[in-house]
Amino acid sequence: MAKITVKFITLGCKTNIYESEAMAEMFRERGYEVITDDSVPADVCVINTCTVTGVGAKKSRQQIRRAKKLNPNAVIAVTGCFAQTEPEAVREIGADVIIGNSGRGKIADLVEAALKGKKTNTVGDILRVHEYEELPMTRSQSRIRANIKIEDGCNNFCSYCIIPYARGPVRSRDINKIIEEASLLAESGYKEVVLTGIHIGSYGKDIDNKHTLIDVAEALNEISGIERIRLGSIEPVVITEEFVSRGKPLKKLCPQFHLSLQSGCGATLKRMNRRYTPEEYLRAVELLRENIPDTSITTDLMVGFAGETDDEFKESYEFCKSIGFMQMHIFKYSVREGTKAAVMPDQVPEAVKKERSEKLLALGHRMSEEFRRYYLGRQVTALLEEEFLYDGKRYYTCLLYTSPSPRDMRRS
Repeated sequence: MAKITVKFITLGCKTNIYESEAMAEMFRERGYEVITDDSVPADVCVINTCTVTGVGAKKSRQQIRRAKKLNPNAVIAVTGCFAQTEPEAVREIGADVIIGNSGRGKIADLVEAALKGKKTNTVGDILRVHEYEELPMTRSQSRIRANIKIEDGCNNFCSYCIIPYARGPVRSRDINKIIEEASLLAESGYKEVVLTGIHIGSYGKDIDNKHTLIDVAEALNEISGIERIRLGSIEPVVITEEFVSRGKPLKKLCPQFHLSLQSGCGATLKRMNRRYTPEEYLRAVELLRENIPDTSITTDLMVGFAGETDDEFKESYEFCKSIGFMQMHIFKYSVREGTKAAVMPDQVPEAVKKERSEKLLALGHRMSEEFRRYYLGRQVTALLEEEFLYDGKRYYTCLLYTSPSPRDMRRS
């Protein structure tokens, strides 16, 4: 008898990717066949959605409609952030199962009920959810690197961001569960773990700071077989004297830190309701570079936020130049309905956003080139990910252990 097939369409962040893999594990445990070829129709199609921007919400709608068109006889299950914030829109498109960002542990049960004709919408008030939802551990990720989700939710309510309403408050995972999953991954041959979540810098705040992010890093540093621990995106307020003093002796802690910036202008950061200043960001970078050898910094940067003037953009540009990033992820501000920024005055025209984006992309490219030039002639330790042949020669893709010296990256 043929197995029931299920495929996943995942939009958005690493947390969504992790959660899709965990849900796929649930279906495998029940005997379903998880297929990865999107062109092949499936009996069940799970769309894990994103809604962080208006563009993300639009793509989520498109993917649900596309899934229904390509899989006309399938059960369509929609979960994630768009399902959480706009369940009625998801229902109108025609989903059979709607789950927000809580209760995904029941997805296989709900899909089985839908296969028998029962449709379900389980979306509730995520702001009232205060317990971390443990999902099955998965060992079906890439050959070398695996994501480990350590928390969910965010309490910051930045003026442009819908995520606190989509993900709810901070909910930290039990540190023993994190250690258990990392240990199983090590036993399965994984060498690098990436700590991910919606706001991992807030880890432990919902449990009276009994444990913090650096506690998790210290615990995983002791696991035999894990050779590198990489942190997901964090904010500069996480980088304190205590953090760097405890992080410095951790040989497995990857010295690449993704410090979210959004803007290098203090006035813009204030309108965004970001809880740090450019001066505090700079101090965080200096702490890392002074204490953790070969530190490199990557970041996210937004252009064209509501009210951003030419002078404010110039200030942000010069600040980025002074830091010397290894890489910058540049994106144009997108109005997201339901946020404070959506109704702010002085919205920036798209043409101006595009011009500013291009200037920062060019700057980012120059800094990235400088980063790569540093490695010419150097010998470094690396984790080999994939092997392939090209033109009769053998090549490897790899994950470098080290990053450029801060003295070579820093710009005046």
